[in-house]
Amino acid sequence: MDKSTDTTTRREFLGILGAGAAAPAVGRTLAAEDRPALIVDPAPRFALSPYLYMQFMEPLGTTDGSVAAAWDALRDCWRPDVIEATKELAPTLLRWGGCFCSYYKWKEGVGPRSARRPMLNLLWGGVETNQVGTHEFVDFCRQVGADPLLCVNFESDGRKQWQRSPQGDIRAGGLQEAAEWVRYCNAADCTERRAHGRAEPYGVRLWQIGNETSYDRNGFDCETAARRTVEFAKAMRQEDPTIQIIGWGDSGWAKRMMEIAGEHLQYLAFHHMFNPDRNLPDSPLRGIEYRKDPARTWDRLMNAAGVHETRIRQMREQAAGYDIPLAMTECHFALPGRNRCEVLSTWAAGVANARLLNVHERHGDRLKIATLADFCGTRWQVNAIMIPTPGGKSYLMPVALVMALYRHHTGDQAVTVTSPPEFLDVTASRKGNRLFLHVVNTSRDRAVTTRLAVAGLTVRGGKIFQLAADPEFEVLETQARAIVPVQKDLPPDALWTFPPASVSAVELDTVRT
Repeated sequence: MDKSTDTTTRREFLGILGAGAAAPAVGRTLAAEDRPALIVDPAPRFALSPYLYMQFMEPLGTTDGSVAAAWDALRDCWRPDVIEATKELAPTLLRWGGCFCSYYKWKEGVGPRSARRPMLNLLWGGVETNQVGTHEFVDFCRQVGADPLLCVNFESDGRKQWQRSPQGDIRAGGLQEAAEWVRYCNAADCTERRAHGRAEPYGVRLWQIGNETSYDRNGFDCETAARRTVEFAKAMRQEDPTIQIIGWGDSGWAKRMMEIAGEHLQYLAFHHMFNPDRNLPDSPLRGIEYRKDPARTWDRLMNAAGVHETRIRQMREQAAGYDIPLAMTECHFALPGRNRCEVLSTWAAGVANARLLNVHERHGDRLKIATLADFCGTRWQVNAIMIPTPGGKSYLMPVALVMALYRHHTGDQAVTVTSPPEFLDVTASRKGNRLFLHVVNTSRDRAVTTRLAVAGLTVRGGKIFQLAADPEFEVLETQARAIVPVQKDLPPDALWTFPPASVSAVELDTVRT
């Protein structure tokens, strides 16, 4: 591998990582007040939704052993290592959905497992046993502390290829089927659920109507989808008026969807699975090309934040004039190559995903539900959690490492960051009197020293929770715990050095000036 472009050797890089608690000795001749400052304005701007850290679970058939791998069929329970890893990830919301729901019949996945009917996975291949259904999914959510979100079968989103199986059985689901699912989950007196041994309601509050409905020209058009959304919403709310409904609004549909169905919707959904180098034929973000030029790979990954922000701005513009929150219920890198491109196992990809999380926070006034991964599986590098099979211990991929860090150290009100030093991508929030910073050093080989300051307050210390590694380091089963958050104390002068290629969560203690 050519290292001629590196300005920091691997040994020097590791030395910087170990130094992190304060400015290097060579720079200590400058007083703390003379250092470039990262200044926070603590005035609350808007509420940050906890659902910015959601995940979604979809049975992916032969493509990726997701749900099937997470379920221990020998013991009829979720794999304990998957539960443990998910608790570490700490998603606030889990969605049962994806294209799978366009041919999913929920009644085949409830009741005694011995009586459940298998189904063909029409998109992802293979046969689904339906051993994991509504109860098992809700149970998973409860074990890991996440709220459930169910995506209903929206008449196969109008896609004829999913309305019937090759054997001729009907796979499209109508509004009555959706309403009955709401009743099964939420009605205290549902005799069917009670007969299945589940006396207490599941209390599923979030429901999505339609998945990527606009992405297939052979499916519903916008007018049809909007009218049918109204009919579905009315039928579902007859069973539970308190549910919150997410409608589909991507591909320029937002305005017309809101005109027709807006009064029935609490969120408008869109997706973003993207390759930031889609139009770059010699991109290093293909297959194993990233290993040939790490510096260029880093630059291309850092470029993804701008592409992602443009996408969110476009969706905001399409929904302009309607005060409705946006829900990005699927989002991740979609890079070409074996198993969705192995560069996503590198720490460089982790840093890139941290920048995407900062984009989500900056748009948190409208973006209220969002994810960055496909949650769990055995193959795809876009998964948050990788499940070794047939044995081994599940572990967090780089995208999950940064999502977990942010999730555990964040506020509920966004605040403003002014004058961040070069290379630092920073967002800030507060919860009560405690301030939180999410700091990404976008330089691959330069540490950045800065003084942390809060307008109108004096910083008296705090904690830094830091993820840092060689950008080329790859998170694999044999070295799954090599990157973990390191906790350090912020010194009284609030001077801190952020290592190159690092992601940090900072909690600040302040007093009135």
